Amino acid sequence: MTKLSLPAKAYLLACDVGKNKLRDRQRTGLMIRGAALTDLVLRGRVADDDGKVAVSGAGPTGDLVLDEMLTEIAGESPRKWKWWVRKDARGTLEALESQLDTAGVIDMKTGRVLGLFPSRNPIVRDTATVDRLRASVDQALRGPSPASDVDAGDAALTALAAAVELRDVIPGKDRRRYKDRIEELAERGGDALPALRKLFRELRAVRASAVSSGGS
Repeated sequence: MTKLSLPAKAYLLACDVGKNKLRDRQRTGLMIRGAALTDLVLRGRVADDDGKVAVSGAGPTGDLVLDEMLTEIAGESPRKWKWWVRKDARGTLEALESQLDTAGVIDMKTGRVLGLFPSRNPIVRDTATVDRLRASVDQALRGPSPASDVDAGDAALTALAAAVELRDVIPGKDRRRYKDRIEELAERGGDALPALRKLFRELRAVRASAVSSGGS
């Protein structure tokens, strides 16, 4: 893998390189689906058609995960962005992990917790890559350039991290402080980003409700 796709970059941002694990697989799965759709938007391969995702280009992208999503979209009746972000997030996450493992970007360690529950823990081979991605997000969020001048990929990566509230990448206080800036950056990535943000808020509400019910 000579160049990281937007889903790959988002995945690496979600990794806890100190503990060699993914902090939240469900959250990351949604982010990866949103990142893949956004990547296809930036490549001119999908576009919005009256609130639904439509294929707008021909030929493969050269990236297995992105091409698989393109095939899914082309073979399905028109669906809204939110539907596509949610669809098989776990499968897409595992496909990306397999791709990154094969490419030597990560070492995927599989096993079982307590001998029962399957576990998948990524070891990032070059942690400097994660440092560079974090620096790109920091520059996109806090740099002096207008949001319109920020590299489209960096703008999308920053908006993705904010949408699923990766607190160690963009702390809550910075999401609030730079709310308008984040919105401007997100606008450059198309319709998958607001759909992802809505889905994550729904997930967060469900989890909060479960915790509340469990404690009552």
